[in-house]
Amino acid sequence: MTYSGAVEVGGPADVHELSDLVISKIAVGPMNNNAYLLRCRATDEQLLIDAANDSARLLSLIGDDSIASVVTTHQHGDHWQALDEVVRVTGARTYAGRHDAEGIPVPTDVLVDDGDTIRVGRVEMTARHLVGHTPGSIALIYDDPHGHPHVFTGDCLFPGGVGNTWGEERSFASLINDVETKFFHALPDETWVYPGHGTDTTLGAERPHLAEWRERGW
Repeated sequence: MTYSGAVEVGGPADVHELSDLVISKIAVGPMNNNAYLLRCRATDEQLLIDAANDSARLLSLIGDDSIASVVTTHQHGDHWQALDEVVRVTGARTYAGRHDAEGIPVPTDVLVDDGDTIRVGRVEMTARHLVGHTPGSIALIYDDPHGHPHVFTGDCLFPGGVGNTWGEERSFASLINDVETKFFHALPDETWVYPGHGTDTTLGAERPHLAEWRERGW
């Protein structure tokens, strides 16, 4: 089956099979949130990105192999409602951006800064700190040595624009500057984007619209 990234709340996961990493995407509540389970092929170690909601479905997806860690992309409540239960059951280490951790009611074991490395088994990902949607949002970039990069953007980049900054000009300017610098200037068009809600995209599909986003201010 070809991976599309199109998932629905209550529906099955969509699985992206890479050479060294398996990415399972699932949609849960409360706002059609995406959660991503990453499994290292070499070690079977697993990492979850955003325990958003519906701990029973997430734990079913995780399965008997459990998870070593869970990364919360930002402090908004729709991205951590199942975090407490998932951590209680699995004993996973928790990761979050240094400047958002205080807004997450589950203790953060590892405070993440821009450029930090987060590992799942033998697979390494680079964290990027982006300011605007929240003060401490983080994205994870996996630069696949056998193909193109993959980036888990949380709520900082979607098909059609950057994340919500609620009409605050300074927040929007900060977010789009960070997105341009850390994604579009640094990564190729083939980079696959896995957002916090909705369908996936690529940087190549979004790149022609950057000037339009800046002009409209959101």
